[in-house]
Amino acid sequence: MPAYNPPLRDMQFVLHEVLKVTDEFKAMPAHAEVDAETLNAVIEEAGKFAAEVTFPLNITGDTEGCTLDKSTHEVTAPKGFKEAYAKFVEGGWPALSCDPAYGGQGLPFVVNQCLYEMLNSANQAWTMYPGLSHGAYEALHAYGTDEQKKTYLGKLTSGEWTGTMCLTEPHCGTDLGLLRTKAEPQPDGTYRITGNKIFISAGEHDMAPNIVHLVLARLPDAPKGSKGISLFVVPKFHVKADGSLGERNPIFCAGLEHKMGIHGNATAQIVIEGATGTLVGEPNKGLQAMFVMMNAARLGVGNQSLGLTEVAFQNALAYAKDRIQMRSLSGPKAKDKEADPIIVHPDVRKMLLTAKAYAEGGRALQIFCTLLLDKAHHHPDEKVRKDSDDLVALLTPIVKAFITDNGHIATNACMQVFGGHGFIKEWGMEQFVRDNRINMIYEGTNTVQSLDLLGRKVLSNNGATLRKFGKLVAQLVEEEGVNEKMAEFINPIAGLGDQFTKFTTEIGFKGLQNPDEVGAAAVDYLRVAGHFVFGYLFARMAQVALREIAAGNTDPFYKAKLQTARFYFAKLFPETATLMRTARAGARSLMDTDAALA
Repeated sequence: MPAYNPPLRDMQFVLHEVLKVTDEFKAMPAHAEVDAETLNAVIEEAGKFAAEVTFPLNITGDTEGCTLDKSTHEVTAPKGFKEAYAKFVEGGWPALSCDPAYGGQGLPFVVNQCLYEMLNSANQAWTMYPGLSHGAYEALHAYGTDEQKKTYLGKLTSGEWTGTMCLTEPHCGTDLGLLRTKAEPQPDGTYRITGNKIFISAGEHDMAPNIVHLVLARLPDAPKGSKGISLFVVPKFHVKADGSLGERNPIFCAGLEHKMGIHGNATAQIVIEGATGTLVGEPNKGLQAMFVMMNAARLGVGNQSLGLTEVAFQNALAYAKDRIQMRSLSGPKAKDKEADPIIVHPDVRKMLLTAKAYAEGGRALQIFCTLLLDKAHHHPDEKVRKDSDDLVALLTPIVKAFITDNGHIATNACMQVFGGHGFIKEWGMEQFVRDNRINMIYEGTNTVQSLDLLGRKVLSNNGATLRKFGKLVAQLVEEEGVNEKMAEFINPIAGLGDQFTKFTTEIGFKGLQNPDEVGAAAVDYLRVAGHFVFGYLFARMAQVALREIAAGNTDPFYKAKLQTARFYFAKLFPETATLMRTARAGARSLMDTDAALA
């Protein structure tokens, strides 16, 4: 059976020693009183909840899955899920970073980030139920009417009700401009919604008495394509004026998808048969409102893979220390045993360190992004808010695609450490691999994220936002450029920074002549960008570790951090050279292939 220990020390290192979040909070009136002790106490309790309440349900939930009663359209979650969710609500966890005006605790987003990383390590399928609710809360908080906010935000904040996002239809996934769900205006100002949706995570379940669906649909006179999409809030049960539940709205689960992983989450086929909904935001501008939820979800999906990378690493490390196989190539290490533990073998260490580096780099990036979100929402300086918002927009596709791709690499590597036992269900490793695989697909496939990064976030403004991040790197390079002890961390990012500007310009010019050149380069480009960001954050982490060691701090944590950073720059970061070469190979070898693909 697998085990899980919340990585509190590393979280605290990133929060307090690298990013110094409480110093940042002092400039934000909403969070000025939040201190390190408060953050640490909340995160510690969050770790206990994840490890003690939801983690024990992970394998059983995967085995049991969800059950649909086709006569009533009701779905039952795996045994223990409902009770765990009740404890989650009772503990006030859904309200952690929500607006106090609606019953929230008003804590910084970085706290919520740490909570959800640990929940995802413990049980990704379970965590998707409250995670999607938070996205619905964000969309309604940003674009809902006063009446919608009054009706739904308090219940979503408390966790009494849950939420979903209903986008995908059988004939359209990423291309939402093709959707056919209809919304007909009614005399009372509501809308009659009719259509079919698929792949709706947490679309039906028994964990909460009401589900607040955010549904994309078309008005009768809507323009074609994505410019004719509106967003509607469609509750499972109608809500009376006093806030109590009324009659059932005709939005039903017609089937559950049979999936590779996340079996404990109800991925529903939703049939909408004239359900009553109300408009969110302006007519035909639904994607603008939905993107609030989608961007929150994309950051959340990156967090899912971060969580799985961490828990897979922990279990692979423990196994590698215990399992004995063969002798070390450099001579026996455990002379009192018949063989050495497999952790002595170089390639086993490479697999373990790959997972460790991708977990620690991903954690630093996620906390960095959520600190930027806190600044974008709460900093009094308009320029700081704008710059922070721009950086989050740039980094969101990297968080979603790079961390989930890394999660695929890491969970597979950790399963490999177990050898044949990794392929056996009882060890838990194959579930981490299966659960992670969806993260590269939903909320916009990783190729879509790559196109978003290169086309929309970089080339569309001639690299202006990318240069904002480049300034952070340049500042660190200038600060530490003459420090010989930092050279092994600074030189690689300084070198890539120079190359990256030329690389971006080159692809941009080729794209002007042939747009397929952008499509051919985008996936490789995002991965180069991901390493550029990780390299910056690992250099900052190494900077802190070196300072602590120089000051006489003997905590082995800092030595471990330096060793992980050295491994990252020696074995993983150099991938950028190959990626830039393959990106420069262009589109011809992909597009001039009609005979090969006949």
